[in-house]
Amino acid sequence: MNQKLIELAKETEKKIKPQFEKIEQISSKNSIKVIEAFQECNLQEMHLATSTGYGIDEIGRNKIEEIYAKIFKAEDSLVRAQFISGTHALAITLSALLRPNETMISITGEPYDTLQTVIGIGKEISESSLKAYGIKYEQIELINNDFNISKITERLAKKDVKLVEIQRSRGYSTRKSLTIEKIEKVIKAIREVNKDVIIMVDNCYGEFVQDREPIEVGADIAVGSLMKNLGAGIATSGAYIVGKENLVKLCAERLTAPGIGKEIGPSLNQNTNLLKGLFFAPQVVASSVKTAIFASAILEELGYTVEPKYNEERADIVQTIHLGSAEKLVKFCQGIQKGSPIDSCVLPEPSPMGGYEDEIIMAAGTFTEGSTIELSCDGPLREPYIAYMQGGLTYDYGKYGVLKAIEESLDK
Repeated sequence: MNQKLIELAKETEKKIKPQFEKIEQISSKNSIKVIEAFQECNLQEMHLATSTGYGIDEIGRNKIEEIYAKIFKAEDSLVRAQFISGTHALAITLSALLRPNETMISITGEPYDTLQTVIGIGKEISESSLKAYGIKYEQIELINNDFNISKITERLAKKDVKLVEIQRSRGYSTRKSLTIEKIEKVIKAIREVNKDVIIMVDNCYGEFVQDREPIEVGADIAVGSLMKNLGAGIATSGAYIVGKENLVKLCAERLTAPGIGKEIGPSLNQNTNLLKGLFFAPQVVASSVKTAIFASAILEELGYTVEPKYNEERADIVQTIHLGSAEKLVKFCQGIQKGSPIDSCVLPEPSPMGGYEDEIIMAAGTFTEGSTIELSCDGPLREPYIAYMQGGLTYDYGKYGVLKAIEESLDK
């Protein structure tokens, strides 16, 4: 590797040491939260066993859901390998909680691309979208990367909105991701004018980045993917829903069948993976955040616009790099691919993807396909040509991947 780049990396690590210490403190708090949940829920070896077929009332699966509810301070949870992605879990949740002629409102502006397709607000409306079933949609934009509380409370005071959606992470946008403190403030304001509206948080990329989660600050339901933070690169599929018992029940009945709900669902050899992933998640998330901080600091030093800055508070594991052109975006992602443990010889190219209107470039030489807690980088081929980097199972591997991307692309 380029010697000048190695020296720059060493200097960068000295500069970001205080940030790393803060991340380690958060990781320690979340690790205690996890181990105490395992112990208080009396996790035993028998819970690692698996089931097939119907998986009727399977004890291991039930224990995992008990542990998730404990960690998130929720009444109940639904944690299933049968969820294909975070988008799938969000689609299940919205479909379960909304009925024709009811209204949902996003108070974080435009949702992530694939969720737009679920709702039915993209250029092409799917016949399976919420809009096709008569569900109404509204949105309120953020102001200066924060909630427009006056407009939100004015709208919700009318009490004709069924569900409020909050997207914690930025998605493919230029806004900042939202901290738990900001989410807590807006939920408190909402509850002063409307105690009945369902508040749902899309928690993808945010779990364990801070030491509190959305349910703890008043959200009714939160949804996330196990291909991201809580799977820690060990879970090979799945997602979770946590929150109020009656809402989780509706989601379970949408996933399986009315009247059956959580009673069925085989674990298919996933119990150990899900539990081990959760066990390692605080440390893996910390490694991912450290990788993002390192990338932010060194890339800014090299003259690139990055967000967040290395010394800003983090709300998720995502780091953005403004590259300014399609060519530079593709080259950076290809550099990340070259720094991956798997398929490092592959050159990813932009291509159409289901749920997205633009072509997407995705780099992810991962052990599990689509696992974004492993080092990955992607972005839509549209202005202003931003790379969205996330993950890093260990900081050393993450740092290597970032340096490889710089060496292979940006310095050329």
